[in-house]
Amino acid sequence: MNAISPDSAPGTPDPAPANGRIVLLTTSHRVAPGLLSWPAWQELRAADRVVCADGAHPQLPYLRDAGVAVDEATPTAEELVGACSGGRTVVVVATGEGEPSLTDGLARLAGSGRVAMPDLELLPASYDLPGARLLDLVQVMDRIRGECPWSSQQTHKGLAKYGIEEAYELVEAIEEGDRDELREELGDVLLQVVFHARIAEEDPEEPFSVDDVAGGIVAKLIHRHPHVFGDETATTPEEVKEHWLRTKAAEKRRTSVTEGVPLGQPGLALAAKLSSRTRTAGLDVPLPRGEGVGYELLALAARAEAEGVDPEAALRAAARAYRDAIRAAEGVSGA
Repeated sequence: MNAISPDSAPGTPDPAPANGRIVLLTTSHRVAPGLLSWPAWQELRAADRVVCADGAHPQLPYLRDAGVAVDEATPTAEELVGACSGGRTVVVVATGEGEPSLTDGLARLAGSGRVAMPDLELLPASYDLPGARLLDLVQVMDRIRGECPWSSQQTHKGLAKYGIEEAYELVEAIEEGDRDELREELGDVLLQVVFHARIAEEDPEEPFSVDDVAGGIVAKLIHRHPHVFGDETATTPEEVKEHWLRTKAAEKRRTSVTEGVPLGQPGLALAAKLSSRTRTAGLDVPLPRGEGVGYELLALAARAEAEGVDPEAALRAAARAYRDAIRAAEGVSGA
């Protein structure tokens, strides 16, 4: 955009140059139609002509309601340049795919040197907020659920095993330090959440949506972080954890620190979680004494947790080292 001249009224678009102006107005489909920036509305209202090649563009009804006349036309580059003669301004409301043929045509005209070109400006009229692509995922999942023969038949129980697999693959990517793999596995885990939420919408008795899922976790995070969103203070991670557990126990009316600990998780993780709950609650509960490897592993897991070590992660790291040693003994290159 050109700078506003001293003679320009505040809050109005700049005067058009002698050869006119072409303003390419881009919008995000992830933002509610009609929620355009103030500069965009200024340009639309002051333009000599507004054109849009997409008659189904979601912005069109709102532009017309605001009194902006829009031509549903597909002008060529030459026609647009001609429409700008005499210092006129033409605003092009870009389609979802942009206007590649138009911009290419304008570039060719400018390169020919045979045409006095108008000023060409790009004006983003709405912007994606962080997390906006999640809306795309919800829309894609909705279509897949409705049209894919496999996805349309899936249930929560049928998908349960994939959630476990994806979680383990995510952990592996974290431990391997592979950033590309980490990004992909996070997407796979996110897919499981959105897929289950989409299935839940169809429940005849207790339906809920992905918005209900997100709303629930937002409320929970705010409630359990009063040191961030409220008046309480917490200066150490330990204080945060203690408050979290107290709040969680009060919310769920638990009578034991062991409630909510899934017994189906891997054994070392289970032992470490029980040890952590006990230590955080300030309970002095001696480990049970018994014969066998199980009790030895329990003691090792409790010791690891007390020292701040994840026993599952530690054992996996040792197992990978053992795997590498086996492959080396076999003469197999690569780990």
